[in-house]
Amino acid sequence: MRYAFKVQYIGKNYAGSQIQFKDGNEIDIPTIQGELEKALSTLIGGNSANNKRPVKTVFSGRTDRGVNSLGQVVHFDTDKCIVASKFVYSLNEILPNDISVTDMQEVDPKFHAQKSAKKRHYQFEFINRKCKNAFDGDLMRIKYEINIQRMQEALNYLKGEHDFSSFKSSGTLNPSKVCFIENAECRRVGDHIFIDITGNRFLYNMVRTIVGTLLEIEGHNLPSSHMKNVLDAKDRTKAGQTVSPYGLTLIEVQY
Repeated sequence: MRYAFKVQYIGKNYAGSQIQFKDGNEIDIPTIQGELEKALSTLIGGNSANNKRPVKTVFSGRTDRGVNSLGQVVHFDTDKCIVASKFVYSLNEILPNDISVTDMQEVDPKFHAQKSAKKRHYQFEFINRKCKNAFDGDLMRIKYEINIQRMQEALNYLKGEHDFSSFKSSGTLNPSKVCFIENAECRRVGDHIFIDITGNRFLYNMVRTIVGTLLEIEGHNLPSSHMKNVLDAKDRTKAGQTVSPYGLTLIEVQY
């Protein structure tokens, strides 16, 4: 049987969502996947001398070190019948305080958390204020005034299907560079600015590089059309810096 659930996590204390390997061996660093599989194996599979995590998970997508999630989707297979409500409670009791699971249900065996996904919604939050605040946490703070209207005009150039090579990190393993961005919006709530981007897929560090390019446009008082020039160039050196992962959250995955 195949089960799927949503995972919420604060990524600050983890080296990303996925277990990492070097020379075929798992690297002993904390990851969201590692914590989930340990907890699942404790409840379902017990421990094996040859496999410390007999239950394997599949994520809807990878998130980097420091990135948060409200709606990461994960599936796993087991031959044991599970009562979802009780299982979620037990699982959350085992997991670290900065990871929790919700909305667990049995799914069709053909369902695949990554391959079945149609849309992904990311949100980046930062602060637009000169002075720091003790409650800012890890959020990035931009001291110069942000023009929301101009930022939105720049984001509009990204909508639709494009080659996003200019916003692709050199660490991208997938050779495909074309993504479809359904929506890209920005808004201000007090001195916090939110950038929401929904698309069918995202390249490695793509959202963070888009935000870096928006800030370059604002910081240097460039026209909003500079975003189109960067997009059309298909050249990573033309885009802005890749900003900090703190403030980036995977909001939702749609199927």
